[in-house]
Amino acid sequence: MNFRAIAAIYKFEMARTFRSIGQSVISPVVSTSLYFVVFGTAIGSRIDTVEGIAYGAFIVPGLMMLQMLMQSVSNAALGIYFPKFVGTIYEVLSAPISVPEIVMGYVGAAATKALMIGLIILGTASFFVDLQIAHPLAMLAFMVLTCVTFAMFGFIIGIWADNFEQVNLIPMLVITPLVFLGGAFYSISMLPEAWQTVALFNPVVYLVSGFRWSFFAMSDVPVGISLVAIAVVLVLCLTAITAIFRTGWKLRS
Repeated sequence: MNFRAIAAIYKFEMARTFRSIGQSVISPVVSTSLYFVVFGTAIGSRIDTVEGIAYGAFIVPGLMMLQMLMQSVSNAALGIYFPKFVGTIYEVLSAPISVPEIVMGYVGAAATKALMIGLIILGTASFFVDLQIAHPLAMLAFMVLTCVTFAMFGFIIGIWADNFEQVNLIPMLVITPLVFLGGAFYSISMLPEAWQTVALFNPVVYLVSGFRWSFFAMSDVPVGISLVAIAVVLVLCLTAITAIFRTGWKLRS
């Protein structure tokens, strides 16, 4: 295992975060505060509690999941797309670095950034609501698994994309709607029975539900199913990445 190569890619990608600190850190804090003003105050004044939990606290896991999914996908997609765009990807592919090492460098950096954003949002939320985390270790485990899994998904998007519009297409038109429709700001038990059944086809429901369980020890679906859902997505992403590097799809000139 070439740890020096992994560290080089990882450090280079992490350096981009600190060069754009406003976009990387300040923006999520501001957007989180706005979500609390809109959802926590406007809607929270009409919905006191959900499943016995104050509405302001109830939406915290959903807010964190929204930002972590968006950040992990976007950072990983941009991380691999830029080398494709400027042509330096061929230097990486010709270097004595294996595919797992390349993936660990890019995906590890993207997942770290998303994890940092998640923790920043958690800290910001603590200024607005009183949070009691029932299972802190489970919370961290869900955060790491989610960030790594969707960073891999973003890595695939970055390889697939031919321009910057395509890089942002999936996060904006797929990930965001799925999170909003996946119980991020409400419990799916509040929906009519028919719509509850439809919601269960949304994979984000299982992520949000499992993550919310780590906070409040309650969930819309069993925690075991949430873990299986994350594992399935992770395996699918690993399989796709392996096939991409084996065939050279979208990597060859």
